[in-house]
Amino acid sequence: MRIDGRRRSELRPLSFETGVQKHAAGSCIVSAGDTRVLCAVSFEESVPRFLRGTGSGWVTAEYNMLPASTNTRTNRERALSSGRTHEIQRLIGRSLRAALDLDRLGERTFTVDCDVLQADGGTRTAAINGGWLALRIAMANVGISEPPMIGAVAAVSVGVVGGELLVDLCYEEDSAAEVDFNVVALDNGGLIEVQGTAEGAAFTRDQLDQMMNAAESALPELFAAQRRALETTQK
Repeated sequence: MRIDGRRRSELRPLSFETGVQKHAAGSCIVSAGDTRVLCAVSFEESVPRFLRGTGSGWVTAEYNMLPASTNTRTNRERALSSGRTHEIQRLIGRSLRAALDLDRLGERTFTVDCDVLQADGGTRTAAINGGWLALRIAMANVGISEPPMIGAVAAVSVGVVGGELLVDLCYEEDSAAEVDFNVVALDNGGLIEVQGTAEGAAFTRDQLDQMMNAAESALPELFAAQRRALETTQK
C-alpha cells in the first residue's frame, strides 16, 4: 500500500468544480488528492501579431503557485518567471493547442491561467486536465457552437519509487522518485508530450514501456471525469 492507501495503479480522488469565477469565460477548480488548481480562461477577439491576417486562432497559458500553496511560503513571481514556471506554462499551452484545429478557430485568443491553490504533487498534470475543461466550457460560453476540437487532452504522472512503479504521484512519492515521468495525450490515443527523467539511476527500455503502459491505462479515467464534468456543466 502507498502513503495514502492507494494501489500502485490507482489515481488520486479527482474532481472538477466548474463556474468558480464570475468574470472568466470558463473556469474550474481541479482537485487531484490534495493538489488543487484554479483554471480560468480569458477571451479576446484578436490574435498575437504573428497570426494577424492568417485566420488562425491562438491558445496560450500562464501558470503560477500561490504563496501558501506549499508548506513553506512560495514567493510571488513579480517580474520574470522562474525556469520551472516558464517550462510548465509552455507545456500547458502546447498541450491545449494540440487539442484544437487552430485554423478553424478564427482570429481569437484564449488565455488559460492556472493558479495552484494547494500543491501536493502533479500540479502540471492537474493544470492540463483542468485547463482543457475550462477551455472547452469557455468556447461554449463565448458562442462557438462547434468548437474546433480535435479531442480532449489529459495528463498523468508515473514514477518509480523504491523500485515500484506508481501512478499519479503525491508530493512525498514524487520527491523520493528514482524516475519521474509525465504523459500528455489525446482521447483518440495520440501522444502530445512524454517527459521522463532519471532522478537517480538510469531507467531501462523495459521500465519505459511499463511506465507508458501504466499511463495509458490511467488516462481513460481522466477523460471520463472530464466528460462527466462537462456534461454536468452543460445541463
